[in-house]
Amino acid sequence: MARVAFLGLGVMGGPMAAHLARAGHDVCVYNRTAAKAESWVAAHGGRFATTARAAAEGAEFVMACVGNDNDLRSVCLGDDGALAGMSAGTVFVDHTTVSAQVTRALHEQASQVGVGFVDAPVSGGQAGAENGVLSIMCGGAEEDFTRAAPVMDAYARIARRMGDSGAGQIAKMMNQICIAGLMQGLSEALHFGEKAGMDGRAVVEVISQGAAGSWQMQNRHGTMLDGAFEHGFAVDWMRKDLGICLAAADEVGASLPVTALVDQFYKDVQSMGGGRWDTSALIARLRKLGGEG
Repeated sequence: MARVAFLGLGVMGGPMAAHLARAGHDVCVYNRTAAKAESWVAAHGGRFATTARAAAEGAEFVMACVGNDNDLRSVCLGDDGALAGMSAGTVFVDHTTVSAQVTRALHEQASQVGVGFVDAPVSGGQAGAENGVLSIMCGGAEEDFTRAAPVMDAYARIARRMGDSGAGQIAKMMNQICIAGLMQGLSEALHFGEKAGMDGRAVVEVISQGAAGSWQMQNRHGTMLDGAFEHGFAVDWMRKDLGICLAAADEVGASLPVTALVDQFYKDVQSMGGGRWDTSALIARLRKLGGEG
């Protein structure tokens, strides 16, 4: 068992840290809103700290799952940042979806103080975090990944090293590009079926078993047909992720025409008041265009 600090107790980080505690690790948590950290400790045991640095002091591994590039910098850097409290030979594991640039910059700063840095964004959503079955895409030195992998096993279905620093974030971008296209395609299919008078659930029962099947189809078609979007991965966060994808595509010279288009469709959903709706809310945009509300 390891001494672990976990920074960020949102809908993903809270359950992930809980799995670490249940696995028997010695867990100290930090959250920007201290009351959330206190509640987590009351529910799961362990300890909480009032700064990222204090949480990281004495930890062998520091895990983070925060919001964006700036949030990650804030918990890593400065006098109260985690790197100031970490000892040489320890490992920082970042589960946040951020740009590859900030990942590589923090990897360099960590290496200067002898700390390993693994970028390890996750896929599987809130349900995956709660059930401990996340897919984790990692970048960084093989030695650091190998050391951190048994700790990540507490909440992972699969964790694999994709390459050097930043490779995990690039893999997560590929994941989000796939999801954007899949969600738009599924939304169009279900919307078309509605207009054509078909029973969407009956159709999905059949086509989900064939070449069109996907996780999104299996897990989201019912709520999409019901118009229920108050769950899952928020449109606001998806637009953040797709912005990272599109910026990276410009840097490497990749063309992402469908991703760019779906990003604008999500912008339309935001304008409908759906920023906190699940990414499957793309169908709500189509219904609005079709005069259904």
